[in-house]
Amino acid sequence: MLHRSLIKPALAGLLIALTSGQASAHVGHGDVEGLMHGFLHPIGGLDHLLAMVAVGLLAALLGGRALWMVPVTFLAMMAAGAGLAMAGFELPFVELGISASVVALGVAVAFQLPLPVIAAMGIAGFFAVFHGAAHGAEMPVDASGASYAAGFLAATALLHLAGIGIGMALSRLASNRDAMRLAGGAISVAGLYLAV
Repeated sequence: MLHRSLIKPALAGLLIALTSGQASAHVGHGDVEGLMHGFLHPIGGLDHLLAMVAVGLLAALLGGRALWMVPVTFLAMMAAGAGLAMAGFELPFVELGISASVVALGVAVAFQLPLPVIAAMGIAGFFAVFHGAAHGAEMPVDASGASYAAGFLAATALLHLAGIGIGMALSRLASNRDAMRLAGGAISVAGLYLAV
């Protein structure tokens, strides 16, 4: 289980990374630039941000092994999708897949679907490929692929942790079922809006 003391440092690190400037005077500027571009990509798009937080919420809702298995599956499949895009493979319906991920993950949280961990991993992994393909296709030409990937993987992991933290906080509320349903419903509605 994610220890409560890890949530504040993770969120502080995310805030520092978002507000700090780039160190362009150092050797490896392309690596730094790739890392920052990669890091900001999931955070800069509301569709990515909502889906990745929803993965954390779903993992928190399911608990147990899902706390790490669902987010890790998402990260691994997102990296695979990005690798395909970086290699020149064009995955069809990427934007539709990303919008559908926001809606589907939000619905799973809103209705508190009692998914087996393997099913939650499958859903997260399927949609992660679309997110990865978008990240890979939008990599700047002069960026280091490894640095760029490290950036978007780090940001995604932090967004998953934020979702887990929010989910665990909501589970401590007396009306946790309603609060979690509301969060999932809001994510789904936002996903529908983004799709339109």
